[in-house]
Amino acid sequence: MKLEDLARRAGVSPRTVRYYIQRGLLAPPEFRGPDTRYGEIHLASLRALRTLQEQFWPLEAIAAALEGRSLADLLAISEGTLKLPGPTAVAPAPVTPAPLPHGERGVRYVLAEGVELFVREGADPHLVQRLLATTKNNPPGGIR
Repeated sequence: MKLEDLARRAGVSPRTVRYYIQRGLLAPPEFRGPDTRYGEIHLASLRALRTLQEQFWPLEAIAAALEGRSLADLLAISEGTLKLPGPTAVAPAPVTPAPLPHGERGVRYVLAEGVELFVREGADPHLVQRLLATTKNNPPGGIR
């Protein structure tokens, strides 16, 4: 398939496809120029990549996880039937109480050294849980 067809079927732009190839996230096509063609493995790679992005994986971890995968593996990843262990998490910083900004009410999570998540009271709890699920090192309940 041509670049435009691949991008449309994967739900990305042709520019994104070229970017992923440049970053090493997607294998380049065998032939370049006006006769460039992409195969089903390219489409499966893009779909698997998008699945992992939706799970908040960083691009470097995605590249490592998809490298050398078979077409069957890529399809299984994109369909959610092949679960990969999450990317290696950063060790958490010590949890120490700190005042909340401007007297606001909420919960403060220390996710890693220098990385904090402040959740205002009344925030969507499902979104908060989804964000916290991306790191295994969040402190239970955070800091109040």
